[in-house]
Amino acid sequence: MKGFEGGQMPLQRRLPKFGFHSRSARTKASLRLSELNQLATKSINLQALKDAGLVRKNVRHVKIFLSGQLDKGLTLDPSIKLTAGARQAIMALKGSGGTKTKKSSETKPTSSKK
Repeated sequence: MKGFEGGQMPLQRRLPKFGFHSRSARTKASLRLSELNQLATKSINLQALKDAGLVRKNVRHVKIFLSGQLDKGLTLDPSIKLTAGARQAIMALKGSGGTKTKKSSETKPTSSKK
């Protein structure tokens, strides 16, 4: 039998238990729409959020969700994503005079195989 150790407490019950910490959570952050009011710049990209202290230095992905009011018009960089309630967040962003820029379409070089 696997795990049977006679009358002794099994090893899996003797060892301390530890929780799970996602490795991807270290590089992701979420912001409320109202937190963007703290920024001094009109254009919002990842570096501007890091400089303002809204996200940690090791963050690579930021999501913005609808919570609170946006008082000024801002321009969001394409690298910053909006959550599933994005329609309402975009409407709030546009209602305050802001825009969300789209990614520029890059053309891939075509390879000719012979």
